[in-house]
Amino acid sequence: MTTLLDIASQTIDRYDMLPEGSIVVALVSGGADSTALLRLLASGVLGDDIKLSVLHVNHQLRGQAADEDAAFVESLSAELGVPCTVVSFDVAAYALAEGLNLEDAGRRVRYRFADDEIAARCRRCGVSPLRGRIAVAHTLDDQMETFLMRLVTGSGPSGLRAMSPVRDRIVRPLIGVRRAGIVEYLHELGQQWREDATNADTTHLRSWVRHELKPLIEQVNPRFDAALERTLQVVSEEDTLLAEMADAFAHDFSERDEGRLVFEQALMSTLTAPMARRAVRSALFGAFPEASRLEFEHVEAVAQGMSAESFARDLPFGLHAETEYGKLIVSRKGELSATLAPRLLEVQGTCDLDGGGSVTVRIVDHDAVTDDPNCAYLDAAAAPGPFTVDSVREGDHMRPLGMSGTKKLSDLLCDDKVPKRVRGLRPVVRYRDQVVWLAGVRMSEDFKVTASTGRVVELCWRCE
Repeated sequence: MTTLLDIASQTIDRYDMLPEGSIVVALVSGGADSTALLRLLASGVLGDDIKLSVLHVNHQLRGQAADEDAAFVESLSAELGVPCTVVSFDVAAYALAEGLNLEDAGRRVRYRFADDEIAARCRRCGVSPLRGRIAVAHTLDDQMETFLMRLVTGSGPSGLRAMSPVRDRIVRPLIGVRRAGIVEYLHELGQQWREDATNADTTHLRSWVRHELKPLIEQVNPRFDAALERTLQVVSEEDTLLAEMADAFAHDFSERDEGRLVFEQALMSTLTAPMARRAVRSALFGAFPEASRLEFEHVEAVAQGMSAESFARDLPFGLHAETEYGKLIVSRKGELSATLAPRLLEVQGTCDLDGGGSVTVRIVDHDAVTDDPNCAYLDAAAAPGPFTVDSVREGDHMRPLGMSGTKKLSDLLCDDKVPKRVRGLRPVVRYRDQVVWLAGVRMSEDFKVTASTGRVVELCWRCE
C-alpha cells in the first residue's frame, strides 16, 4: 500500500525539491495539512541535510482563534526542535488598500514574509539565497479545488493546471497526497491540529467548491476524483511542454534593455495567437515580477499589438506598452515622462543634462568642421551665445538645414525614428527664442556656416 510518506518522497525526488544543504522555511498555519508537512520535514525522512525553520503568519482575521493558532504552531515547533518565527499582519486592511480579495492578499503577505525569512536565514548561514526553499502544504485536494475554482471563474490552460509542484523557490512536497491520507497520518502519530472555522463558510469560493460543488459532481461520477487527477496530469504535462516552447520564443524574440522589455514585432508576428500569448506572458513575467498576476485581457492586448503599426496601452502594475519602429516596448510608466530642465550653456563650456548626456560648446577653426551627426557648426556672428538647452516644447519648429520651409521638431524626431520614450531627453539648443539645433537630428538653416563665416561655434552632444 502506498503511504503518504511514499508519495511525498517520490514527489520530492521527482522534482528535486530539496537539494542537499537547502535552507527550508515551512509555512505552517496549524491546520492538518501544514502540521503534517512540519512533522514530515522535522522527522528527516524527506531529507536529513536541510536546515528547517517555521514561519507562521497571523492574518488578524479571527481574533482569539488566530492567536491560539499561533501559540499551537510555536508549541509544536519547540517540541520538534525547529526554530519558529511568528508575524502578525492586518491582511484585511492590506486587501482593502490593494483592491484584493482576502485569499489573494493573505497569499501575497505570506510569501513576502517567507522571502524575507529565507533571505535572513541564508545570511545567517552564510549561503546563497538560491539555496532557499519555501515549503507549503498544498495537497492533491487543493489542486483539484483550484482547478474547479478557475473553471468556474474562467481561465486558460496554465490557470487550469492550478499549482505546480515547484515554482521558483516554492516547493509543494504534499501535492500528490490526498487530504484523507493527511488525516490518517496525523491520527497514527496521535498529532492534533487546528481547525479553521472559516473553511466551512461557503460564501468563500473555495469552501463552496469543496462542500457543495464537488459533492454534487460526485453524485454524477463517483470516481470524479480519479478522473480529475488524470486530467490534471495531462494538462500539467502538456502545459509544461507549451511553456518551455514559449520561454524559448520569449528569449529569442525579445530582450531586456535598461529596465524595458523590447519585442521584435516581425518575429513575434510569426507565432500563432496562442503561442504569442504564452511568449508575451513568459517575457513579461520574467522582466516585471510584479506583473505575475496580469490578467488575460492585458496579455491578449499586448499579443495583438505585435501586428499593429501603431499601438499603445497602459497596463496594471504601472506598466505601459507601445510600438515604435518595428518594436513593441513595455516599460514602467514613470520612465515615459522624463524631460530636460532648461540649462544655460556658455561658450567654451559643457552642460551636463542629467540623463540626456552633455552638450559642449567651443570656438573652432573652419578646418575643424566634421560630419559627426552629434555635432553642429554655427556661424558665430549669427549665434554668438550664450545658449540654452532643454527638451522639445509644444509647437517648436525651425527651418532645417538645406530646406526653405519650416518643420516641427516633433516631425523631425519622427522622421529620424527617434523612439518616443527618449524624445524628452533629446537636447534642443536655443539662441534667444530660436532653435539652432535639435541634437543628433538637424540644425537650423538660419545659422549655417558659409564661406564668409569668421568664427565657428561647435556644439557637440555626448549621449550617456
